[in-house]
Amino acid sequence: MSRLLLIALFLTFLSLNTYSWDDVGHKITAYIAWQQMTPAARDNVIRILRAAPEDSQLSTFYMNYGVEPESQRKREYFMLVATWADIIRDRAFDARYKKYHRSNWHYADTFWKQVNGREERLSGFDEGGQAVERLIEFDKVVRNASASDKDKAIAIAWIMHLVGDIHQPLHTSARVTDTEPKGDQGGNLFLLTPKDTPREKQENLHWFWDSIVVRAVPPPKTEFAERDYIEPLARKFMKKYPIATFQGKLKPGEYNEIQQESFAYNNSIVFSSDLVRFQSPSAKYKKSAYQLAEKQLALAGYRMGELFNTVFGQAPAAR
Repeated sequence: MSRLLLIALFLTFLSLNTYSWDDVGHKITAYIAWQQMTPAARDNVIRILRAAPEDSQLSTFYMNYGVEPESQRKREYFMLVATWADIIRDRAFDARYKKYHRSNWHYADTFWKQVNGREERLSGFDEGGQAVERLIEFDKVVRNASASDKDKAIAIAWIMHLVGDIHQPLHTSARVTDTEPKGDQGGNLFLLTPKDTPREKQENLHWFWDSIVVRAVPPPKTEFAERDYIEPLARKFMKKYPIATFQGKLKPGEYNEIQQESFAYNNSIVFSSDLVRFQSPSAKYKKSAYQLAEKQLALAGYRMGELFNTVFGQAPAAR
């Protein structure tokens, strides 16, 4: 097993139950994007990422040696970059953490409440996250011919992650209830375990959705190459939801619309009538949630690939 795969596996299972779509989800989306990208787009993106600022440590994840074909190393590097925005949460790397980590960039919440099964939007809440604003900003950076490769590398890494994030419905939602008058923090305050469960053993709705893939399709218990688990899943999602399914619906660059599209699933599927606080979701709920996750991860990948083809699809200019 290559050093890159060992690092990737470590990072994947270090953080399975945290943050946004877990590492498996983000890598699935990146793999799907890679399959849509032209050779020129792939080469340009990898070249720019390897020019990232040294203190970001983005370029250090690329392994330019080993027995694997270069095309495979590039693909796995690209997939790993999709998790960089979570990797930099590690406070052990203090300088990197302080410079690059931004917790409120990972979500873009709409505040709302359910009234007799209907969605009612609310105003007057201050912090709803900046994912959409940052996507718009980074989109401008990657399209700017005058921007440096260093700035574009950071923008690409954030785009790869945030595009995935806003396709997770709870990264667009802050449901207000009598129990959570200031919002439920994307389902983090909605517990799925009994009231008296010790804090360290509690499970919440946000965790349920973030880790839905690895729980629905657990990885092998024995040693395995990451590609033998993640890539077949991604191909399965692509087969079930081919890009033609979303013809005319990719909405490249329309991040506000994408956020609202994702948010709409909260009232209909995420907080469906059979979801009960302090109880594990039913088999029916789990099936419905996983089906939506498959679709959203595929769609996020197609949108990412479309963006990178549009921006980076031309051959690099001679230097």
